[in-house]
Amino acid sequence: MAGKKQFDMDAVLDAAMVQFWRAGYADTSLDDLSRATGLNRSSIYSSLGDKDSLYLRCLDRYAARYGDRYDQALSRASEEPLRAIREFFDVTLKRIADPDLPDGCLVAQTAMAIPVLSPDIAARAIEALDSQHARLRTALNVVKLADSDADNFAVHIAAVNQSLAVMSRAGASQEQLHTIIDISMSALSQALSARS
Repeated sequence: MAGKKQFDMDAVLDAAMVQFWRAGYADTSLDDLSRATGLNRSSIYSSLGDKDSLYLRCLDRYAARYGDRYDQALSRASEEPLRAIREFFDVTLKRIADPDLPDGCLVAQTAMAIPVLSPDIAARAIEALDSQHARLRTALNVVKLADSDADNFAVHIAAVNQSLAVMSRAGASQEQLHTIIDISMSALSQALSARS
């Protein structure tokens, strides 16, 4: 197609995702997105849609990328439940420690801004949080915790995981984050021992 600029859609979406992640939805302008992606405003609109549409694509991209990593970590829950949950937390810790990525979590950041976001974006953030809870509940059901314990721990671990991202953005040290995880792991270990 002569005259039409070509670009790498994956690279553009990653750049937009990082921009939204770094600054948040409200504080990211179309000019910011243009600088981040290298596309002009009309190219953003014609190729990626309006700001809400682009944000939804970025949120989906983020949730899929890290959701796959969480699923991989939890895949061995039936054989080694504590190790699987520890590896689940490690996905978050590795993301937090990556110097090429912003601190925090795009899903957590979006959830905290729900009161000022469009209903579509708010619903998608809630859906991402629900997916994390569901994947944890599935993993904990496999280890045959009582239904209420599996659900309670799934809620707890999902909340702790989101809080790690929020706390890292607020400057918590890796040592503090590991201490938080250790306390959750100790409680889960006791529940698994009591089940035996």
